Amino acid sequence: MTSSSAFHPRANPIADDGDELRFCSTCAFSGACGAEGYDKSALLELHCLVEHIGPFATGDYIFREGDPFNAIAAVRAGSVKTFTVDASGREQVLGFFLPGEVIGLNAIHSARFPCNVMALDTVMLCRFSFPMMATLASRMPGLQAQLFRLLSQDINKAALLAGDFSADERMAAFLVSFSRRLAARGFSPTRFNLSMARTDIANYLRLAAETVSRVMRRFQDEGLLRVDRREFEVIQLGRLEALAKPVLRE
Repeated sequence: MTSSSAFHPRANPIADDGDELRFCSTCAFSGACGAEGYDKSALLELHCLVEHIGPFATGDYIFREGDPFNAIAAVRAGSVKTFTVDASGREQVLGFFLPGEVIGLNAIHSARFPCNVMALDTVMLCRFSFPMMATLASRMPGLQAQLFRLLSQDINKAALLAGDFSADERMAAFLVSFSRRLAARGFSPTRFNLSMARTDIANYLRLAAETVSRVMRRFQDEGLLRVDRREFEVIQLGRLEALAKPVLRE
């Protein structure tokens, strides 16, 4: 590990609240609404659908498996994990969500949440009434298309690690994907804080925790990363992308 003074990643991403005309900086729907010619002042219907909720503290359940579904939520600040627990009490991590990303889309079919959603740090959310949003989307092609894109992203994330990949490939794909998701929201793609525990990362990647630690140490020794506890600096993104290529199918 490097010393804590070796580098100083930016703080965890936090959305601003916009203003009377501008949407929050990480809003998952602002692009679609803007393309339709709506700003906050014009989009009264959607504005009425949005409820800011939180803060949720580390370890708080936001939704529990089996809860009735009537809303989706976009992360404004912080990060969350989704997971299930089997009959033997074993946890299976399904994914992690960052500011600007939407949770709850996998509950549309059954009208109940199929997994638990837990805060990994201090989390703020925007809650959208799904029935009202679906009605609005039927009149706004851009918003409807955005919902379809978000559903597609969820499906792709679920399938990302289904192949027979090496530990190095899985870890590289995780870091590259995380980097790109942050970059897409205007945050640093090379300096960030991983709020999830190593055991959660290992669970998600279907690896042993010791394997994840070993791979991270090797990536550091090879000059790909600098790591100080949960703070990461990507030094050679190109090499990580080359390692991740089989998983990301590029």
